[in-house]
Amino acid sequence: MKIHIASHPLLTHKLTVLRDEKTDSPTFRRLTEEIVTLLAYEAMREVKTIAVTVKTPVAMAQGEQLAKPKPVVVPILRAGLGMLEGMSRLIPTAEIGFLGMVRDEKTLKATTYANRLPEDLTNRQCYILDPMLATGGTLVSAIEFLAAKGATDITAICILAAPEGIAVLEKAFATSKLSLKLVTGALDERLNEKGYIIPGLGDAGDRLYGVV
Repeated sequence: MKIHIASHPLLTHKLTVLRDEKTDSPTFRRLTEEIVTLLAYEAMREVKTIAVTVKTPVAMAQGEQLAKPKPVVVPILRAGLGMLEGMSRLIPTAEIGFLGMVRDEKTLKATTYANRLPEDLTNRQCYILDPMLATGGTLVSAIEFLAAKGATDITAICILAAPEGIAVLEKAFATSKLSLKLVTGALDERLNEKGYIIPGLGDAGDRLYGVV
């Protein structure tokens, strides 16, 4: 599994404001979108393209366009929805699927409660959106779910990650033939006893949409 920790002063600035407990939900949502656009730029360096020729106002030009089938973007409900706009801004032609997963706060294991995905993901580049890679359970389950539908090229985009979560991912797919990549904005210190990232930014879903 490839791991890319993005590094840029602008990204660090936005992450700092995102972490601040005084940042309100509207600002948190806007910053999340902006951060995801920056991370998506890094995540899609290996997106598949084809060579094309176009006519400019003055001459013919060689270039590239995204190849078919189109990439599939999969936000993990509910917090992943806050990342969708930032991803769509960079690649508006991508198809969007949805995966609903919930983590048991006692066992820390994730279960799937809803999905809206193509039945066949063969040859599709898939991009999972989940703000926090904490225990790793949710992301492992999501990757396995996509792989069961034929996906072999999967990139996870997370705003923050914990070392424990990365270790779980690496162990789960150590012998897998899947092409896996993790792109994150920062690698934080650790998890606490409740499975929250330290220093982290709290519950991303609650900060995006409020407590319900």
